[in-house]
Amino acid sequence: MAMVTRRLRSATLGATKGAAMARRWTINGRFLSQPTTGVQRYAREVVRSLDALIAEQDPLARGLEVGLHCPPGSDEIPLASIERRETGRTGGHIWEQTQLPLSLDGGGLLSLCNTGPLLSRKHIVCIHDANVWNAPQSYSRVFRSFYRTLLPCLGKTAWRVSTVSEYSLGELVQRGVTPAQRAFVAPNGHEHALRWRPEHSAGIRLAGSRETIVMIGSTAPHKNVGLVLDMADRLAEAGLRIAIVGMSDSRVFKSGPTSAKARNVHWLGRISDGELVALLADSLCLAFPSLTEGFGLPALEAMAVGCPVVVSDRASLPEVCGNAALFAPPDDPEAWFDRFMQLRNSEALRLQMIGKGRARASAYSWRATALRYLEAMAAADGVDTETKVVRAREFT
Repeated sequence: MAMVTRRLRSATLGATKGAAMARRWTINGRFLSQPTTGVQRYAREVVRSLDALIAEQDPLARGLEVGLHCPPGSDEIPLASIERRETGRTGGHIWEQTQLPLSLDGGGLLSLCNTGPLLSRKHIVCIHDANVWNAPQSYSRVFRSFYRTLLPCLGKTAWRVSTVSEYSLGELVQRGVTPAQRAFVAPNGHEHALRWRPEHSAGIRLAGSRETIVMIGSTAPHKNVGLVLDMADRLAEAGLRIAIVGMSDSRVFKSGPTSAKARNVHWLGRISDGELVALLADSLCLAFPSLTEGFGLPALEAMAVGCPVVVSDRASLPEVCGNAALFAPPDDPEAWFDRFMQLRNSEALRLQMIGKGRARASAYSWRATALRYLEAMAAADGVDTETKVVRAREFT
């Protein structure tokens, strides 16, 4: 997988007509009014990195003025150079389609969380995946129908579409969301996980151990959490237990009641980032058996903080994890049990996977992704950056 990792620092910005005038861009801040999942995490970290590059007066940010426009009552975010501004009187899709466009003072718009206003033309929008097509069972009919209509429309009206992996790009092209020549890959980064400080709460101390398999729980069928939960009794016989982060109650899980309520299953609910990194550091591995993913940020986070990962061999996960994970088919419980026992029985293998995981995670940088957006923004402004992109070595 080719990824943008650095720009030749000798690059200079060429002058164009009107280059003396400030370049104005607005970031769609709707994500600050939403619960933080992987998509919102992406937006927060890209914005933080853009803000840092502007403060450093990176060549691609010269003459660039950036604002962050949010619905009323949105979360705060620490920024030095990007001005946060609340606008409008409502939120949600109505705010995004009607009130956000009215707040723009010309210039371009950057939307980082799948959706954005259809009326904006100088618009870069990140569409993270094609899951409404690939995993329709995970979404309501209304949601599925809406996104299957909105995303191709955005692909036609936006100046460029970004996405988070080569796999996701291929899916969006295949589904007719965007042509390949109008899209680019801007992946997730890892640095945020290095800022987490371990917090060993009572629940984490009880659940975490070298015999614990961690899962980021979700009722969405494509997350496939039931694959591991359904082997809970067998894992218990082997001395292993399961910690479920995110889902707080086995009653919301549609698997069999015996496995979901097994004594070796710990339902932790929503926990802080500090609690998550403490749990991962103390545990055997992260299990990520998804049927489809646009990227798979939890696997990257686990690798970054030194937790081995066992992941599905489907979709974007082989691309993202390379040789730094143990893989198993998401429909083969025997293969998953075998991988867990390999890690349980070989400390040398576990240490090897920790080292490979840290190295792999370090190749994914929010700063590099922010630079990729600055390059796209400059191109949309007609600026000749005279910038060459150096691609990283291929990971296999």
